[in-house]
Parts: sequence; C-alpha cells; structure tokens
Amino acid sequence: MSTAYTVKEIYIYPIKSLAGINCQQAFAEEMGFQNDRRWMLLDSDNQHITQREYPILSQFYPEIADGKIRVTFKDKKHDFFIGEHLDDQIYTKVWEDKSFVFEVNKTTSKWFSDRLGFECKLVKIINSGDRRHESSRSKEIYNVSLADAYPYLLIGTKSLDFLNEKLQEKITVKRFRPNIVISTQNPHEEDDFEQFKIGEVHFKNVKPCGRCIMVNNDPQNGVVKKELLKILSKYRNFNNSVLFGINIVGLNPGIIQVGDEVVF
Repeated sequence: MSTAYTVKEIYIYPIKSLAGINCQQAFAEEMGFQNDRRWMLLDSDNQHITQREYPILSQFYPEIADGKIRVTFKDKKHDFFIGEHLDDQIYTKVWEDKSFVFEVNKTTSKWFSDRLGFECKLVKIINSGDRRHESSRSKEIYNVSLADAYPYLLIGTKSLDFLNEKLQEKITVKRFRPNIVISTQNPHEEDDFEQFKIGEVHFKNVKPCGRCIMVNNDPQNGVVKKELLKILSKYRNFNNSVLFGINIVGLNPGIIQVGDEVVF
C-alpha cells in the first residue's frame, strides 16, 4: 500500500464531551494521547454527562498551559492543575465499563455546576487499568481512558469530502471528534487499514467507529440539526450501525506530529 498518506490534524479532548484542542504534536500512551479524555463530568448520581443530553458542553473550551487546564465558557474562565485530585475514589461507569475516578476539587465542580445549572463534579481517571474495555469484535481487553470506547479515532480527509458533497450545510471534521486526521485518496479507505506506523508509534485498527446522535451537534454553536446522521445513514449503515472513521489502539508509546507519513 502506498505511503502517500500524511497526518493533517491532531486533536485531544481533555474533558470528555467538551471542545477539543488542535495540536501540532501529541504523545501517544496506552490509554490515548497524553491528557486526552482523562477528565469527565458526573451528575449527582455519578453518571457521566455528554453532549448527547447536553449539547451546550460543546461550548466549553479547554486550553493546556503551565501545568494547568483552563476552561472558557462564554465570558467565564476557570483553571485547575493537571495533577490535582481529591483522595476519595469514586466508582462509576462509562457505558458498560466499570471505571474508577477521583474528583478534581470542590471549587472546580461548583464552577461547572453553576455554569450548567445542575449539580455535577469534574473527575479524573488516574491509573492505567482503572477502566478496561472489551472489544466486541476481537474480545481483546484494552486499558482505556474515559473516551466512549477506544483510545484513538482516525478519519481520512476523503471520507469527509465525500460526505460534504451530500450535505446542504458543509461541516468540518470537528463534528466527528477525531484524534488523527490523515490525507487519503478515496472515501473510507481507512476502514481497510490493519497495522501502520505514524511517527514513533505503531497503531492497530480495531474496528470501524459506530456513530450516534452526537454528530448532529454543531460544535460551532451547540445547535442540533438532524440532517447529518440522516444522510450518513443512507450510505454508511452496516448492520444497523452508522460507520465513520476507525477506532485504533497504539502498540507503543511515542510522539506523532502533523506532517508525519502513515507507513504500512
């Protein structure tokens, strides 16, 4: 297979379901990129909160600098240290996976509660193995972060181009919350990738990514429109799952950066 594939964009999403950060490079770890989806919001029943129920979460914008994460929502800002957390372990679930997390601090939890209008808390996953996910396809078990399922999501540029040809309102790849965007030659050819290397890191394709109603949420304004998933389902519905992009795992730690070739 040709090596004429290069990394165009890299994203991390420090807090699950909040906006992402466009990066020039990122350090790949077993659970995903460093600081990617290590935090999430829980409600008063310790259930995780996502854009599926609260599209407004897309309007919270994180930044990372000087060992802190700063979150901006409208004209309000709040920051906390990357390494801080309280001592008491909290049991929760991310979908069907048991997960152990720790609250960051009470002040941060109150800031999010005040912005969202209901009680919630910001929590962090600390250790590899505090959440384990079993692949429905291979039955392999992976140590993962607080992402929906797998450590990394990869999308090819031609897949987005092909979809945009069918949409009245064009979208950006941010709608699908990828970690890695690569230049491709044909729509959805990434589905057939097996193992490959980017920069210092070897990756393995676990399975195509099934999409949900969250892709209908426009990250520019938090407005939900149903056209996208409806159009996508007309040509990417396989066994009642609408597929776009691939879930991948990293086989070793290392750095990848924009401009790196994808080597097979």
